[in-house]
Amino acid sequence: MMNTKVSFSVKLGNKLRSIRSEKNITIEELANQSDMTYSQVSRIELGKINTTVYTLYKLANTLMVHPKEILPEDLH
Repeated sequence: MMNTKVSFSVKLGNKLRSIRSEKNITIEELANQSDMTYSQVSRIELGKINTTVYTLYKLANTLMVHPKEILPEDLH
């Protein structure tokens, strides 16, 4: 299980980046289609910010995946 907010944020960011890359979508495209800024998406991917559930939902919706797919594996 995760023990820190930072660890969680980094793992979530890595999953988000992996899914975005698999779908050949740039950070800019994901941000624009999710009504977010490039900086916000970049900071989420880098694990620099702890995002909200609603933001996670918007990103998942844009990527056409279930929000739980973006969560780190050890949470499932």
